[in-house]
Amino acid sequence: MRFLVLSDMHGDIAYIEKLGEEFARSDAVLFAGDFARFQDVQTGLPALKLLTDKHDSVFAVTGNCDEPAFLEELEKADISVQGGLVFRDGLVFAGSGGALKFTGTTPNERSDEELVSDLRIVREQEPHAEGGVRWPNLIALVHQPPKDTKCDRITAGVHVGSPLIRAFIEEVQPLAVVTGHIHESFGIDSIGDTVVMNPGSLAEGRYGVLEAERTPSGWKIARAELCEIPSD
Repeated sequence: MRFLVLSDMHGDIAYIEKLGEEFARSDAVLFAGDFARFQDVQTGLPALKLLTDKHDSVFAVTGNCDEPAFLEELEKADISVQGGLVFRDGLVFAGSGGALKFTGTTPNERSDEELVSDLRIVREQEPHAEGGVRWPNLIALVHQPPKDTKCDRITAGVHVGSPLIRAFIEEVQPLAVVTGHIHESFGIDSIGDTVVMNPGSLAEGRYGVLEAERTPSGWKIARAELCEIPSD
């Protein structure tokens, strides 16, 4: 399966219109939160509508700039994986929305315990498997990056990711984790066997591509690539 990986649209719909070929080539879209512009929550709904108009298979969570109640809009659009499990074509999708408390100026800032609680259902439904890899077919969408990766470092060089989400990844070992939030820390990393991708901010013309392939021994990530939309 080929996934178009997006995050942090922030109400800026211009770049969406430039991704027509990527939407057409992709089996699904993974969106890691922040539909709305900073301190302008009303921009979230038009961004959501445009995204769902572009592809009929979208998996998404809320970001810290989206109001907590915006989760209801994702559920109405049938694209939310936040706090739940969604199964498709042999893969499983789960997610955590919002971000760690920091400035207090965005509406969806939460404690680390609250963030990881969105993923509780994964642990509750753990399939039994050998080798300690419990969810080798899980793709998790988490707006807040896990701590101490290439995906959670701010400009000053400090890692600001979630310790509890990292611990979750170390324990569960999903196939892949898609994150966002830290615009300057777009990158690809790994935690154990899990591929971690922060595609960067779509509002800055950045996105990613993931390809998951089923092999005789199970699922693997066959491609993980960061991309940038050329400026006019």
